[in-house]
Amino acid sequence: MIKHIVFFKLKDRSPESIERTAAVLRNMEGKIPQLVSIEVGLDVIHSERSFDIALVTELASLEDLQAYQVHPEHQIVIRHINEVKDVSVSVDYEF
Repeated sequence: MIKHIVFFKLKDRSPESIERTAAVLRNMEGKIPQLVSIEVGLDVIHSERSFDIALVTELASLEDLQAYQVHPEHQIVIRHINEVKDVSVSVDYEF
C-alpha cells in the first residue's frame, strides 16, 4: 500500500477559498478507481506556519499512484491547485 500525503498553503487563505479548494479535492472521491481512500482535512490552528489543507490518500501500489497522477479527474485538480496554491509539499511512502 502507498500513502500519498500533500499539504497545501493557498495564496488566498480565506475560509471561502480554502473550502472551495477542499471541495475540488473531495470531488475525486469515487471517480478515480485507484484511490482506496481519500481524506481532506482543513487546518484548525491557522498559524503562519500552518498549511491550509491536507490531502491524505491511499493506493494499492506504486503503479496505482502513477495511474492516479495521470487520471483525468486528478488532472482537473492539478490545474485548480496550480492556480490557487502558494506552496505545496508531499510525501509518498509504503506501509
